[in-house]
Amino acid sequence: MSLTLREVALGLRRAPLLSVLSVLTIACSLFAFGLFGLVALNVSEALRHVEERVEIRAFLADGTPIEAVSAAVGDIAAFPEVARVDIITPEQALARARKEMGEFQDVFDAAVLPASLEIRLKPGYRDPTTVKAVAERVRTYSFVDDVRYGEEWVQKLYSIRNIAGATGVVLGIAFAGVAVIIIGSTIRMTVLARAREISIMRLVGATDGFVRRPFLIDGFLKGVVGGLIALLLAWIAYTLVNRTLGIQSSFFATHTAVFGVLAGGVIGLLGSALSVGHHLRDV
Repeated sequence: MSLTLREVALGLRRAPLLSVLSVLTIACSLFAFGLFGLVALNVSEALRHVEERVEIRAFLADGTPIEAVSAAVGDIAAFPEVARVDIITPEQALARARKEMGEFQDVFDAAVLPASLEIRLKPGYRDPTTVKAVAERVRTYSFVDDVRYGEEWVQKLYSIRNIAGATGVVLGIAFAGVAVIIIGSTIRMTVLARAREISIMRLVGATDGFVRRPFLIDGFLKGVVGGLIALLLAWIAYTLVNRTLGIQSSFFATHTAVFGVLAGGVIGLLGSALSVGHHLRDV
């Protein structure tokens, strides 16, 4: 192992400019992939926040006994899809309408709005089919006059989420593929720069594993360093966007950032393995 590490250090000293170029190329490739990841992350977060607003509103008939309403709340809260059920009194409904539609406050001065049940669903149960099924079950209560949940809005939200998810997967694979190709080509330049050295090692009886090992370690280290630089650049871009636009977007969680840096190392390792393997077959 000590001999392998010496070979790695020797290769870096022999071609420092090429090593720096390799690291910067890896960093730029991973930075582009990281920017895409940040956009995908924040789009997903935005859709999740919008999805949290999915609710079912069951309007109650006038004069419904509070006992019947309380019993229904207990029943509905026990549904596996339901996260919370709140009773909205006529007074609360009126106050909310005046607050949310202040420009029409005069319309509500003498208005009387019906009491209702506000039903929030658990994550994973906000798709159109599940929402409609829960709404139909709530509709079976005799004192429920009407049930609304914005069916068309829920359908559109679900469609947008599916399209965004599919697009994210396709573009993510495309970005990752381009990054692998660029990184592999960059590392291949390092291998070609040491082609004569590899040929001599083969002539004196060095095994393929012995020849590969320094390049694999070199590729992994360059991938990790490139990943760290890409993470730093992504953080700078994230900070500049937040300050310039005055928004508060989300950044990668710690475990995601660590995974990204290690992924850079793995990509560097694979790129080295493919490049060295191809060269050894030609020697």
